[in-house]
Amino acid sequence: MRIARFSAGEEVSFGVVEGEEIAAVAGHPFLGEVRFTGERHLLVDVRILAPILPSKVIAIGKNYLDHALEMGGEPPAEPLIFSKPSTAIIGPGEAINYPEKLTQHVDFEGELAIVIGRLCREVPVSRAKEVIFGYTCANDVTARDLQRRDGQWTRAKGFDTFCPLGPWINTDLDASDLEITTTVNGEVKQNSRTSKLIHRIPELIAYVTQVMTLLPGDVILTGTPEGVGPLTIGDSVTVSIEGIGDLTNRVIARD
Repeated sequence: MRIARFSAGEEVSFGVVEGEEIAAVAGHPFLGEVRFTGERHLLVDVRILAPILPSKVIAIGKNYLDHALEMGGEPPAEPLIFSKPSTAIIGPGEAINYPEKLTQHVDFEGELAIVIGRLCREVPVSRAKEVIFGYTCANDVTARDLQRRDGQWTRAKGFDTFCPLGPWINTDLDASDLEITTTVNGEVKQNSRTSKLIHRIPELIAYVTQVMTLLPGDVILTGTPEGVGPLTIGDSVTVSIEGIGDLTNRVIARD
């Protein structure tokens, strides 16, 4: 299923995307069997929102070899984890705000995102799939100059609007070998496959849950392939993942 979060008027609901329509479901899809309300809309008549508002976003750095090399270093022996605040999340079609007064170098980073489906901690690799609700597209927007200046990544990764997610969550997907592409103004900047992840999805879940408890809806960003580069005001950036869809956001000046 493709689970989306959407608004039709003032009401926000979850729904299942079926072709060019979305069928509303009762309550929260994480709470058990999906129950349809009977309400249906054309996708063009609703606003698709970020598919989930997690308690936390855990991201993985330098998890593709070629990206680690382009950043001037070897890949880490263990997953390199950091976090992005939930306030950084925006949905498809929403604007990435470029904070020009604070940074002069903002990069895109297209990524596959794991959405956790149940409370979990200390998950063994062999059972990692049991805690996955599904997958979505993500853009780990980064103020690269601040990342280098600070020596740690919280400020560079944590600006409001620096974590686009969407357009929906695919719950029936083998994510072991999917094409991932990032385009800026229609020009391909990143193109790779999730089969090139250094630390694979089950390993990442096991590693992160050794450190912290994950809650339903929490998100793990699995890392970005080579080809990251700068965004400028007015750009349109799209992260596309095979089997999921396209996540497009434009870049505007921050007020």
